[in-house]
Amino acid sequence: MIFKPIDAVRQESVISPEIPEKNPIVLPPPPELPSEPPSSVFLKILKIILGIAIILGIVFFVYNVILPKFFPEKINQAKLIYWGTQEDATIIAPIIADFEREHPNIEIEYLKQEREQYIDRLVTRSNNGNGPDIFQFHNTWVPQLSNLLLPFPNSVLTKEDFSKNYYAVVRSDLIRNGAIYGVPLQIDTLNLYVNRDLFQSAGLRSPATWIEFGNYARQLTVKDGSGNIKTAGAAMGTFSNITHAPNIISMLFVQNGVNLNDLGSNLQAVGDALNFYSSFALPTGNVWDDTLDESIKVFASGALAMYFGYSWDFFTIKSMNPSLSFDIYPVPNLPGQNATIASYWVEGVSSKTKHQKEAFLFMQYLARKETAQKLFTEESKVRNFGEPYSRVDLAESLNNSIAYPFVRAASNAVSSFFVDGTYDNGINSKMNSYLNTAVDSILKGTSPEAAAETLSQGASEVLKQYDQ
Repeated sequence: MIFKPIDAVRQESVISPEIPEKNPIVLPPPPELPSEPPSSVFLKILKIILGIAIILGIVFFVYNVILPKFFPEKINQAKLIYWGTQEDATIIAPIIADFEREHPNIEIEYLKQEREQYIDRLVTRSNNGNGPDIFQFHNTWVPQLSNLLLPFPNSVLTKEDFSKNYYAVVRSDLIRNGAIYGVPLQIDTLNLYVNRDLFQSAGLRSPATWIEFGNYARQLTVKDGSGNIKTAGAAMGTFSNITHAPNIISMLFVQNGVNLNDLGSNLQAVGDALNFYSSFALPTGNVWDDTLDESIKVFASGALAMYFGYSWDFFTIKSMNPSLSFDIYPVPNLPGQNATIASYWVEGVSSKTKHQKEAFLFMQYLARKETAQKLFTEESKVRNFGEPYSRVDLAESLNNSIAYPFVRAASNAVSSFFVDGTYDNGINSKMNSYLNTAVDSILKGTSPEAAAETLSQGASEVLKQYDQ
């Protein structure tokens, strides 16, 4: 017997039954759904759009209305400190308010400063990092403040527009090396104040020439039996008790052809001008002397016939004597030399400011014609008239008979480092000191020629200190 493997035996014993074949079951296709009408699709799209719009509206409302109430947005605010010497804060406030409305991200704080030691305070505070962003400075101070003043970008004020809108003296003072260093809000010029009653009593009119001026001064001088001056014909001759003495002498220099920045180039003319000025206080035929009070006070008292002054002197005189009658005329002149001296204040931008862009936006605003008019209006609310316009195109619109003479003279005005009222302890004070010495020396017997030589040497040294 042959044994087979168990698997083979099992395979042989299993017989697979045959399964009959069946036809495959075929399922019917699903019924077709009816297609959506076009209007239904449009409504769905519209709903989606409306939903998105509602969501965006809610987001906008929350972001712009709700959140700002609980989480205020921090806008980049710039606060500028502005120093001035002329006006009280109440006068400047409306000017600043208009600017701040145009530029809500800029705040300006105006601080009025005392004139005494102003420039020292300005330089020291600025160098220590706590000075102003914008400040006023005298028109003669550009050499002293060359490191503290920023030149104006052309985008703020072009040289062409500046030259067109401002007087020649302003262009000469504030344009250096082709750049503009400030914007003046006013101009002031030396004019002649005359006592109306004294002139009318003597039947005189305003002197047009220096010969007339000298004759009138001696004619109007009244002395007592001891030779003491009771009524002075003119405030001329001395230095320390004459308001604006350096300005008056500067005017004589300019009219006599002197180059104020180079006295040595025409010493004869310097000596002649000093001699003419001093002659009014010399013992023989004097109309003024050093025993008299300060000239502006003497004029206000009615005991001075002719006084040289600026527009601001009007208010000082009226405050001392409201009933005094006087008129204001152009200064006398030499033939063909109709010149006077300007003295005014200017707005500039500090090189130490951290907000140059904002500061120059304010400068651009101050330079506008409309701003000058508004400032004059605000000033005129608290006194007889505002500061005379510095813009040429506003001269004829100045409808004020008191202020107009100071504007009218601006076209013939020049600047001088010999000028008072700045309290600078710098270029003005140093130049004036030499001028004071020159006048006093002539009154004590020094020749005008020698006095002119000494003055020229001293003035030259001062100008060199300031690269002039």
